[in-house]
Amino acid sequence: MAQYDYDLFVIGAGSGGVRAARMAAGFGARVAVAEDRYMGGTCVNVGCVPKKLYVYASEFRHAFEDARGFGWDSKVPAFDWETLRDNKKTEISRLNAIYDRLLDGAGAEVIEARASIAGPHEVRVGNRTVTSERILIATGGWPFVPPIPGAELAITSNEIFDLEHFPQRLVVVGGGYIATEFAGIFHGLGAKVTQLYRGPLFLRGFDDDVRQHLAQEMRKDGVDLRFEVDVTRLSRGTDGIDVTLADGSTLAADAVLYATGRKPHLEGLGLENIDVKLTENGAIAVDEHFQTSQPGVFALGDVIGGMELTPVALGEGMAFARREFNAMNAAVEYDFIPTAVFSQPNIGTVGFTEAEARAEFGEITLYKSTFRPMKHTLGGRDEKTFMKLIVDQASDRVVGVHMVGPDAGEIVQGIAIALKAGATKAQFDSTIGIHPTAAEEFVTMRDPWQG
Repeated sequence: MAQYDYDLFVIGAGSGGVRAARMAAGFGARVAVAEDRYMGGTCVNVGCVPKKLYVYASEFRHAFEDARGFGWDSKVPAFDWETLRDNKKTEISRLNAIYDRLLDGAGAEVIEARASIAGPHEVRVGNRTVTSERILIATGGWPFVPPIPGAELAITSNEIFDLEHFPQRLVVVGGGYIATEFAGIFHGLGAKVTQLYRGPLFLRGFDDDVRQHLAQEMRKDGVDLRFEVDVTRLSRGTDGIDVTLADGSTLAADAVLYATGRKPHLEGLGLENIDVKLTENGAIAVDEHFQTSQPGVFALGDVIGGMELTPVALGEGMAFARREFNAMNAAVEYDFIPTAVFSQPNIGTVGFTEAEARAEFGEITLYKSTFRPMKHTLGGRDEKTFMKLIVDQASDRVVGVHMVGPDAGEIVQGIAIALKAGATKAQFDSTIGIHPTAAEEFVTMRDPWQG
């Protein structure tokens, strides 16, 4: 008779948890997955997937306007929020069902209930307690709203996709990629958008040229960006929600989105019943194999406070399952992980920022290009694309690639393979470009930037 009910019990059916569960079950493990909210986690339900759908929706306004320069007698039609919102719900429901089928097909048991850790190798789920040789915590992150007066009036990225009414005036508080993406989405859909950030420039951690270029383009398009601004309170006004700023001025809004960061989702998890240590940032501390300080308890994904990216959680889930259930010495390589911000225009980036490269390599060479995309020559839009290469002088290796412009994420994904393989600037230069494309600029930048 087996010592435990399960070989692996996964708490949380997000990207990392589902991938770990599926692979472990495929290796023959007895696996259960508990989820009390929705299958697929943040990405599928209130993150990347619905966000990208809403980005697509918001880009049509520019497309209708730009089509006139190409001979189309187009007018910008009325936008119907309910159609977008409800069609999105239908698509997410379809994806939820796919996740269910994937787990079922792999032989993992899905338990639709809240699970918490009752003790070493013990999980309380619903009204029963089960045992498992290994417990994997994959509960992800949760939006954080600072405790200012009136904070209960704010919404987060969990709620914004399903608002009953479209907010004609939206105030976005925050300077990260989530705040910046939603500012672009709702501006494109027709709202008057004001984005507030307490720092001098948003998107901290991205390359400074990228941050400055995007701010310029967003302002040019009509988003009201305000930096070095603090919100002191929210209150009900006669015309919606009043947003009071530190200087005493107020803004009136139909909705206030707080996108001021996310924290590991640990509430009600039962960590007090075991010896799991946390980092100073409140994330679960793990070693390189995702083992916590409690033997038999593991954690991965956003809950461990690393890069909050779905592909990273997927990679961690695969590495965990391979190591624990297939005797493979699998590890996740965190260098040269590409990422995109679906701002408008998009950001695509991989490798070191300029500041990071100077600190790491010392002498570097920069290549920069700013140009008007070919599409805009007839469309008439005053939007510029920005590209940047960062090269380590000693090795000639390209160590950073950054882009702001249409399809930046699609372009940089391919270039990330080259950086991962150690491509040099000479190899970039010897590569024939595809003409006419924006992407060919990355292999035709010959002259170092003289700044």
